Amino acid sequence: MKKSRLIPFLLAVLLLFSSCAKSVPTVKVNSEEWKTNYTYVFCHGLSGWGSYDKQNKFLKYWGMRNGDLLKYLNKQGFNCVSASVAPHGSAWDRACELYAQLTGSVVDYGKEHSERCNHERFGTDYSKKPLIEKWDSENKINLIGHSFGGATVRLMGELLANGSEAEKAATDESELSPLFTGGKADYINSITALASPHNGTTAYDIDKDEEAGSAVQNWLSGIMAKANSAPDDGRADFDNANYDMLIDNALELNSRIETLENVYYFSYPCNSSVKTEEGNYIPDESKTEKMFVKTAILMGRFTETTPDGFVVDESWQMNDGLVNTVSAYAPIGAPQKQYEENNVQKGEWNIMPIYDGDHMSLQGGFTVKNDVRDFFVEHLEMVNKL
Repeated sequence: MKKSRLIPFLLAVLLLFSSCAKSVPTVKVNSEEWKTNYTYVFCHGLSGWGSYDKQNKFLKYWGMRNGDLLKYLNKQGFNCVSASVAPHGSAWDRACELYAQLTGSVVDYGKEHSERCNHERFGTDYSKKPLIEKWDSENKINLIGHSFGGATVRLMGELLANGSEAEKAATDESELSPLFTGGKADYINSITALASPHNGTTAYDIDKDEEAGSAVQNWLSGIMAKANSAPDDGRADFDNANYDMLIDNALELNSRIETLENVYYFSYPCNSSVKTEEGNYIPDESKTEKMFVKTAILMGRFTETTPDGFVVDESWQMNDGLVNTVSAYAPIGAPQKQYEENNVQKGEWNIMPIYDGDHMSLQGGFTVKNDVRDFFVEHLEMVNKL
């Protein structure tokens, strides 16, 4: 079994020993108030999977504790699909894969990018099984990205709108992917980021001392670290998710991604930590997956100045076990405000109330019960009413 798919298999095995939540959603759908009902495209995070992956048949990434979330949402009248991008690929590679799945085409990573990063230019052919039937300015989509899926959908939005000058310069016009030509900003209605490390995460900077957690936590953390390691296939060491999530690199990526004026933006930060009398943060273990406890403890007391001079202060200590809560608010420097129900505008990030749960909570949780069906019905309803 490939290392990139090891984590889903282990999660499936462990899940057999935990009971599923059985609570019934209480939110009622009122489609008469909808202004739109564009397709919702769900994009997973690091080490994740989607509808093209075999393991999705026996363990859903979306709705892990409560069954198939997307199936449930579709029954409520929404149109939902899930993408399957590289589990630890770079934001660029994942954006190219997502675009190919949406358009039913062959993945084109770009001539300039593939040569610079030392990997094949073309990937999987999705022409026989596209995610959606039609996609254009009249048939828009709503993008929902969990964790690193947030960077993935943001970068694809940037490429759709503005293209890539590097790819244009390196590629004959007849061979250039439509993703890199720009002019498609109006293909997207909304972007929602769930527990996304917009500005990176200190989880990749902290010292992994063995005193921080139990043997079980250390074992699970070791599995996660192995599953999330960069691919060893000869590609450039900067062409992977781990690189993109380092704070300095995430901030550099942000500088290349525009907040599009015709798109609605929403960001849900998560938190499963509590402040101590000393002023740092420790995980609430009733809400935090054991595999995250060790990392959460270290993140809750960590500060630093990055190599590029960014100051990570105490405001970064609140966390969801893998992502600093403050980093999940919105990209630094992007237009943003706290969400107001009757004041949602395009072209700015609406920072939603902090969700009370760990990094996996908005997937539906793993060993920690978390029924998110009401949450998603409410959010999708709100977007459809705009």
